Order: sequence, then C-alpha cells, then structure tokens
Amino acid sequence: MTENPAASRVLVLNSGSSSLKYQLLDMRDASRLAAGLVERIGEQTSRLKHTCVATDATREHGGPIADHDAALKAVAEELGRDGLGLDSPELAAIGHRVVHGGMFFTEPTVVDDEVLTEIERLIPVAPLHNPANLTGIRTAQALRPDLPQVAVFDTAFHTTMPESAARYAIDPRIADRHRIRRYGFHGTSHAYVSRETARLLGKDPAEANVIVLHLGNGASASAVRGGRCVDTSMGLTPLEGLVMGTRSGDLDPAVIFHLARVGGMSMDEIDTLLNKRSGLFGLCGDNDMREIRRRIDEGDEGAALAFDIYIHRIRKYIGAYYAVLGQVDAVAFTAGVGENAAPVRQAAIAGLEGLGLAVDPELNAVRSGEARLISPASARVAVAVVPTDEELEIATQTYALVGKNN
Repeated sequence: MTENPAASRVLVLNSGSSSLKYQLLDMRDASRLAAGLVERIGEQTSRLKHTCVATDATREHGGPIADHDAALKAVAEELGRDGLGLDSPELAAIGHRVVHGGMFFTEPTVVDDEVLTEIERLIPVAPLHNPANLTGIRTAQALRPDLPQVAVFDTAFHTTMPESAARYAIDPRIADRHRIRRYGFHGTSHAYVSRETARLLGKDPAEANVIVLHLGNGASASAVRGGRCVDTSMGLTPLEGLVMGTRSGDLDPAVIFHLARVGGMSMDEIDTLLNKRSGLFGLCGDNDMREIRRRIDEGDEGAALAFDIYIHRIRKYIGAYYAVLGQVDAVAFTAGVGENAAPVRQAAIAGLEGLGLAVDPELNAVRSGEARLISPASARVAVAVVPTDEELEIATQTYALVGKNN
C-alpha cells in the first residue's frame, strides 16, 4: 500500500488485445490530468495519441510498438514529459479494467498472486478480454512493483442479481461444473449511469429504479433497483442480449446446431459469425449508426430493416425490465450510440406512452456532453441521456479501496 497520504492520483488502464487506453485522474476533484490510447500494439503501424489536459496539448507518434510492456513504457515516457510520470509520489494506485471476474470478485480488489490466478482461470469464459487484462496488470506491476494495482471488474456490479435472473434453466450440476450462468458486462458503466441518473432526478440512488441502456458497438441493458442490479441482458459472455454492432444478441440456441449439422459450419466458424459478422454489420454491412442513418435517409431498405430490428430488441428489453422492476423512475441512454443518436432514442421510446414514457423532440435533438432529461415535464417516467464515464468509475473505486486499506 502507498504510505504517502498526499497521493491522490490514479492511473486507469484498459488493456485490450492490441490496444492500451489510459487516463490519469486527480481524485481530490476527479479532474483529468492526461489521457491517451496506444493502438495496433505488435504491428509496424502502432500509434500512440497522448493528451495533457492542463496544457490542452496532444502528441501523436507512429511506428512499431512490440508489446504491452513497450506500450506502457511509452505511456510512462509521455506522462513524464508532462511532469506526471509513473515515478511521481502523488500516484496512489493503478486501476485496471478487468472484463470477467466471475462470482469470485464482487468488488474492486487489490491484485496479488491469488487474484491473478483466478483471473487466469476465467479465461475460458472471456478468451478475448481476460488475457489482455492480465497482460496490462503484469506490465504495470513490473514498472511499479511498490504501487497498489487494483482490478475493477465489469461483472462485479451484476453479482447482485438474484439466482432467478442469473441462472440458466439447465442441469445445475453441469452449470456449476462449467461456471455457466449469467454474469453480465459493462458493469462499471451501468453502476455509474444508474447512480448519476438518480442524482439527475434529485433522488438517492438507493431510492431509484432505473433501466440503463448502454448502446455502443457492444450494447447491454440493465434493471437497477435501489442501486443494485437485478437483471442484465448480457449473459455468460457479451454475446447475449441486444442487437450490437457485430454481435447477434439473443438467438435460439438451436440455430447453432442447425448451422453445424445442416450448414456444415465448424464451431469456430459459427463463433466468428455470431460475434464478428452479425448484428447491424451482418444485417446491412455497416455497424456505424451514423452511416446506417445516412443510408436510411437515402431510401436503403436493408439499412432500414437493420435499424428496425435493432430498435425492436431495445423496446423488448425496456418492456421486460419495466416488468422486472414493477415501478420505474427513469430510462437512461448512454455510450456512443445512446448519447449521440437522437433517432435511436426517439424510436426506442415511441409508442411506450402507456408505460409513462415519452421523448420531447426538441430536448432530444440537443447535443450536449452533460447529463440531461429529454422527456416532457409531464412524463410519468423520466427519459435521460447520461454520458458514461467508466474511467472515472474505475478511478473512484480504486481510490476508495486504497484509502480504505490504508
């Protein structure tokens, strides 16, 4: 643990298979000091983009970055140029986004050998994410072995789901043996947005029921009762639930058997189809909502059908989670599409007036980086746009844990 009581900075790392996203925050006022992204790690065309918030200066570098160790060292060098180096005594901890924590991790956790072993054991249910997350943690440990490394898990927020929501209807002995259950993802976003939505309404989060729609290239919905998740759309993996950029979302499991037996496809081919060649991309060849809307405006029927399927699935989950919660205070849109695509919000809420939901077209058309209501003042249930801030949520949880342990 850090022994410097003045240490107030947290470096947040989100390590992907070929990328490293980072932010440095000062937790005295939750301000951002620096942020950046290293892309295409391991390629000749690697790229680092770094921004120092204080000076509003952005630096970009191209050229090969061999691995995550080299990437983090390059990040440390950029931070050092701004007087924000990893050797600073003001750095309290490094917080890491870890996608899958299973049922073992229900809250942010200081990393030790046991934690690393458990994250590694979860690789079979998060083969694309956990290995990269582990690499980021181990790289950071090597650079600052004296500093607390804190893992913040995407799945943790959803561990409050009751067994009736978390269990699949299969033999529990088989399910338990292979860790098959609904874990949910985007947990840091759902936690942050549900809490901020309650504040927007002037309510204590413990007194608010919120349906959160995290709509990005990956998309998920959650039902949050009094600050605790009671249901979410993603399951064992991030494939279940809403229609996404390239993922199918909900699917009859027999489709897989049919593709294998009748279509002659291998398991790997089916995996690629459902995760990378389905969703909006599979339906119309585009997974950028802006491009899809442009094509719709030009009369493209394929794009229009893809949009309708996408909206239909969102509306189904709004209705389902309304039933789960019984009483709803707000529906909150967040993430890239949810925050920026007014037509998506309008279409998703249209026709739900019987549930007390409505969107004011003028409020909905406003573009802003601030949390705001887009429903009429007379609406029984608020509709909100709440920009997500997963990095701030990770930093907040990390700093709270380090302070508590101290």
